[in-house]
Amino acid sequence: MTLRAAAPESTGPKDDVLGWTFQDGVYELTLDQPPCNEIGSRMLDALEGFLDSIEPELENAHALIIRSALKTGFCAGAHLRELYAGLKAAETASGRRQLVEFIDRIHAVMDRIDMLPLITVGVINGICFGGGFELALTCDVLIAEKNARFAFPELRLGIVPGFGGIPRLKRDVGNALIRDLLFSGRSLNAKKAQAAGLVSQMVPNGEGVKAARALVRQAERFDATARVAAKKFIKPLPRAELHEEKTLFLELAKRPALMEALKRFVESDDIRPYLP
Repeated sequence: MTLRAAAPESTGPKDDVLGWTFQDGVYELTLDQPPCNEIGSRMLDALEGFLDSIEPELENAHALIIRSALKTGFCAGAHLRELYAGLKAAETASGRRQLVEFIDRIHAVMDRIDMLPLITVGVINGICFGGGFELALTCDVLIAEKNARFAFPELRLGIVPGFGGIPRLKRDVGNALIRDLLFSGRSLNAKKAQAAGLVSQMVPNGEGVKAARALVRQAERFDATARVAAKKFIKPLPRAELHEEKTLFLELAKRPALMEALKRFVESDDIRPYLP
């Protein structure tokens, strides 16, 4: 394939889901879908479109920063209202196939981000729950603002994380913390996340992007081939465990417990029913 030379500065298409820019070898992907960047079909389409757009230009880049434009947080997780509507409208074999196809697609997107030949930095503010936490874990380095909170609340829905979160988290922290997060559903604040080795830096609110830009400028100073080789060596993709997690998620999703929990969620009058 003949690679096109990337413009010194460019901007991707912006809609109400996400936008991205490219400058000085750094992509910045900004999630921007109120109320809190839930991952449903539109967000998945947009993430796939972003990856397709940058793929021919990767040789001209060295870093990707993923951030949120919203004060509510980085990402609240899967779009549960969309999931409930889809399953309720199609409580059939075809409806289940749609769920399998969505999970296959989201795994493919997460794996592509995980394995990009770039230094990827996630800037986490506010809520980073469920599928949003799983998206964050595809990044090489996480920088948390002081108000960041991480959680896996999936067990209350009768399922386990389904976007690859547990195998990826096992690369970064010990099993004791993973079990505590999963079984309790409680959130982990930025200070504890840093102490556990989940995030590399904790910075004041609003300072995350500045810290991320400083980090990727430092990384750019080093040999590009060595950077990519080092990433492959220290961050292998746990393919077998990712497949096992996906299989378990889909098995649990067949049970009535998921629909009952989703029904309670969508009927809740809590303005933020996803909070643990």
